[in-house]
Amino acid sequence: MPLSEFSLIQRFFTKQQITNPSTRLGIGDDCALLSIPEGFELAITTDTMVENVHFFADADPELLGHKLLAVNLSDLAAMGAKPVSVTLALTLPKVDENWLAAFASGFLTLAERYSVDLIGGDTTSGPLTLTVQALGLVPKGRALLRSSANPGDFIYMTGALGDAGLGLKIKQGYNCEHPQAALTRFNRPEPQVEAGLALSGIATACIDLSDGLAGDLGHILQQSRVGACLDWDALPLSTAVQAYINDTGDWVMPLTAGDDYELCFTVSPEQAKHLTIPATKIGIIESQAGLRLCKSSVIQPLEVKSFEHFS
Repeated sequence: MPLSEFSLIQRFFTKQQITNPSTRLGIGDDCALLSIPEGFELAITTDTMVENVHFFADADPELLGHKLLAVNLSDLAAMGAKPVSVTLALTLPKVDENWLAAFASGFLTLAERYSVDLIGGDTTSGPLTLTVQALGLVPKGRALLRSSANPGDFIYMTGALGDAGLGLKIKQGYNCEHPQAALTRFNRPEPQVEAGLALSGIATACIDLSDGLAGDLGHILQQSRVGACLDWDALPLSTAVQAYINDTGDWVMPLTAGDDYELCFTVSPEQAKHLTIPATKIGIIESQAGLRLCKSSVIQPLEVKSFEHFS
């Protein structure tokens, strides 16, 4: 007999122990209840992943569960928020118990790493669609915003650029000598939660690289009403990404490919010396509007766009 909606939830998603002191009531009632400590604000984000839009139909369900939660924790990291809890909504074409067990394992393993409580959600039938709402706490007035970059600020990013994009190229048929590292970055991103917390009070603006450096940095420029120039030679490109560029001539890929889930942030020159996380300086904020790239000692407008739905 196929599992009912409530027995599905009971079997796969209620074994987690509530660990966060802000969670007063989790799964099992009409609503969850959270308490917000004095002096904090609640940061909330929602992401949806749709089969054949955000992930391939043959995606490993355990990796998919990890990635679904990771992309939401990445949004909280970009705001400098400490993750607290999440809700999960699943639209499933059928009940596949093996798929659900693997998906839940990937999702809950990452949740437990960051003491994130799964406090509710929904299940329904239909095309495979996965939605998470994530909630985090940030000290009042200390959230990292996109709208506070200033001319003269240095632009930094954590980690490497373009490896997840290379992983997607490999999934689409590109052959390279050592594909596994890039595939891991594409399938199993790591949210930069600790980095986001460490940037509180230091960074002037921040965003996570979900849709590509050019587009995501563009959001900071637009909302801060500034421009920027990136230094091509400073971009942290792995050996594999550099080999891809040499092989194909496609130097735009690392600037536009999504799914890196690193943090891109701005810091004043005075505060830059207080950075305590590994990060690479990749450019500078300027008063002149627009995004530019210094490549081979030539400054050129950078008008490439990131992925957009409905475009």
